[in-house]
Amino acid sequence: MALSDPYGSQPPEAGFGFRASGFGKAQEGLCDPGRKHICHNESVSNANGRSPTAEARSPVLQKPDSRSPKPASVRLIASDIDGTLLNPQFQISNDDLAALRRAHDFGLEVVLVTGRRHTFALPIAKQLGFDLWLISSNGAVTRSLAGETFHRDLMPRELCRELCGTMQDFRGNTVLTFDKESKGAIVLEHLDDLNASIRRWLEKNMAYIEFVVPIENALASDPVQAMFCGSMERMSHALATLEANGMQGRITVLRTEYPERDLSMIDVLNAGCSKGHALERWAAHRGYRREQVMAIGDNHNDVEMLEFAGRPFIMGNACEELRDRGWSVTLSNDRCGVAAAVAEVVGSQDSQH
Repeated sequence: MALSDPYGSQPPEAGFGFRASGFGKAQEGLCDPGRKHICHNESVSNANGRSPTAEARSPVLQKPDSRSPKPASVRLIASDIDGTLLNPQFQISNDDLAALRRAHDFGLEVVLVTGRRHTFALPIAKQLGFDLWLISSNGAVTRSLAGETFHRDLMPRELCRELCGTMQDFRGNTVLTFDKESKGAIVLEHLDDLNASIRRWLEKNMAYIEFVVPIENALASDPVQAMFCGSMERMSHALATLEANGMQGRITVLRTEYPERDLSMIDVLNAGCSKGHALERWAAHRGYRREQVMAIGDNHNDVEMLEFAGRPFIMGNACEELRDRGWSVTLSNDRCGVAAAVAEVVGSQDSQH
């Protein structure tokens, strides 16, 4: 997730809705030229639990067809977007696109799992050229390309009001997001304390933004989440304040960081809401066991998703927190790491047929 001008009107992957060593020789045709867990959410084993504000229904879907691999094989590929599927130019590389299309043709299901809001993930998802579902806002919303909602896990407005009160010193870094596609989808008090790159993105998306002072007055309905964004140092203080506010067990705290840009985003969602919880819920709905799920990610907010997946892959450009967990490492996002990971799985399964 990068908050810079190359996005144009597309947002970064964070609470806005927006954020190879393992294989030896690179696969032919790919673009390769040659601790402590911060998150406060519960174990993903509780993913099928429902919060008071969670909403779900079961859409009509075709079950995996006869081309699907054997039960022990991967049947579901879950990919992060920013820093993973998108290269440093914020585009899907041709080889990554071809690899996901080949996996789909082979009978595997592909889902995109992102911190972006659903609307801002759609242009990326549509480039894949086949129907799929999106898990957006770091697991808070699961929705189809056509707009059919499978699940929402919103933050109770009174809980969010309490959160804003405990974070008084960071009001200028606070953004609330709501599940609607009109003005007021993104709410903040002012732009003054936000990083220049974030301000530029906001200015390009003014149709969705509403300025409300105090920000609590926007809480006429339950938000998707609250987000705090700023410099690495500023957000380290925000994180310490969150850890001391006595709300543990009632909220999920996720972070996405880009030290080279001195940029940090802290997403606060309802308790038990994360990419991992949402992916487990979707896999259970579709009848997949965790060993049949492959996940690819690069940042802190991908940890729960990678912990759940039976076949976790981290990008070559992944943050340090992900590197000491024994997960398979694919190529970086500037060397078609998604394609390499998919080839590792689909190629081995294809050879068994």
